[in-house]
Amino acid sequence: MLGQGAWFMGEDRRQAREADALRLGIDLGMTLIDTAEMYGDGGAEEVVGEAIAGRRSEVFIVSKVLPSNASRKGTLAACERSLKRLGCDTIDLYLLHWRGGYPLRETVAAFEELIEAGKIRYGGVSNFDTDDMEELLDVAGGEAVATNQVLYNLTRRGIEFDLLPYCQARTIPIMAYSPIEQGRMLDHPALTAVAKEYAATPAVVALAFVINREGLIAIPKSSTPQHIRDNRKALDLELAPEHLAILENAFPPPQRKQRLAML
Repeated sequence: MLGQGAWFMGEDRRQAREADALRLGIDLGMTLIDTAEMYGDGGAEEVVGEAIAGRRSEVFIVSKVLPSNASRKGTLAACERSLKRLGCDTIDLYLLHWRGGYPLRETVAAFEELIEAGKIRYGGVSNFDTDDMEELLDVAGGEAVATNQVLYNLTRRGIEFDLLPYCQARTIPIMAYSPIEQGRMLDHPALTAVAKEYAATPAVVALAFVINREGLIAIPKSSTPQHIRDNRKALDLELAPEHLAILENAFPPPQRKQRLAML
């Protein structure tokens, strides 16, 4: 339910520190690591590769192909490049990063070919709204989609109106990126008040809100050891009904269809 993100990693000379941070998260049991060929122009995958060296069997690796590379041949080639940067033979879950110009049937066919070759274990998507998911499930092989990774947190609850129940009904997990809105929500009075009740940080409460929901996985990114340890605490925090009510009042769910939010 709780993994680690690698967005913004591999962009400067902090790669050794970032790899150390990911290793700490693995030590604490956060063994799902999410990255993408886009992040740091491949640099994030290199950081992940450094972090998992000698520990590949302990982790579940997620990476993504850019829409501009998502033709059948382009997807196969992009996956090979990602595998090289990661320093491994198999990506556990490979996602189409968002909708692009290539037909979904081409990308799905490439995922099937990669699975058959043992290059990836599962295929999935990211930033797909409900109509995108419906189209995907009509494509031959599209029903094998393993997840939809989207923006979701207390301040970004739009998917609760239709996309989340759609995926829940089909047992398709939602992977929530930016589950604490890159820190922008953490000084909200309601969130800080609830956090005080648990002697926890606002980030821990915000993460707990996400992962306590059915079918949700959170992938917060951090390269600070204390923040990583705090993130882990969210797994042990079950929010009481009265505190959930405070959060629901401060961050109300959607009452109508909203356009899928993206960062």
